[in-house]
Amino acid sequence: MSLTAANGPFAKEPSGELNFPVEPPTGSVLLWWPVPQRIRALVGGETVVDSRHAKLLHETGHLPVYHFPDDEIRFDLLEPSDKRTQCRHKGEASYWTIRAGDREVPNAVWAYRDPIEPASFLRGHVALYWHLVDEWFAEDDQLFGHPRDPFHRIDIHPTARRVRVLLDGEVLAETVRAQALFETALPPRWYIPPEDVRTELLETSETKTRCAYKGSASYWHVRVGGRLEDDLVWSYPEPQHDAEQVRGLLCFFNESVDLELDGEVGERPRTQWSR
Repeated sequence: MSLTAANGPFAKEPSGELNFPVEPPTGSVLLWWPVPQRIRALVGGETVVDSRHAKLLHETGHLPVYHFPDDEIRFDLLEPSDKRTQCRHKGEASYWTIRAGDREVPNAVWAYRDPIEPASFLRGHVALYWHLVDEWFAEDDQLFGHPRDPFHRIDIHPTARRVRVLLDGEVLAETVRAQALFETALPPRWYIPPEDVRTELLETSETKTRCAYKGSASYWHVRVGGRLEDDLVWSYPEPQHDAEQVRGLLCFFNESVDLELDGEVGERPRTQWSR
């Protein structure tokens, strides 16, 4: 997540309050931030970008996006496209197709050659669609999911609070051994030992997701009576270091269940995972 996505301070629906209105001239916050790491992007076995002067663009409603100076991208691997798009916050974007190795990736690169004045810092930079690149690296560490946000933080604390998870009045889990995970701009998550979960109500899902900070997640459906809730539970069996404390524990989307903490049922949070 970030300052501008989910419920961050400059998102569309911030979870906190500011003592000034966020009403930028273009209707969207744009934050241009230097990246200290060397960033590389590979397509078809070719290094398309090798940058030591990357920037992160934070924009209201979006995850951060890497932008690179023109002289740090292999324009010899790019072919201009006829595609053009218009953004009222930034201006008109031009596009390029990547031709590298045995790969052709249409409209994978874009730039604002003549951005509007509030976004003038974009001039002379290009960006690549994250999901169209084969591999991303920060220094020699491979990146997954999306660019890591320097303002993002994860804190995990063991807690003896009594945590109960209910769906339609049915208790799905109850524990005093949870790990509470607090992640920037997201609701608290309560990771529970499998022994304290009614795993007989879980059905394995084929869904897999990748978090830039926590690693690859596996999912389960929940069946209560005749009702099946898809992908309601997840776990990180082999987490990255940010989530080592929740290795193998189970977590429920508290957007879709009743979460009871020390006997008090909290309000279900509203996020992109709300149903």
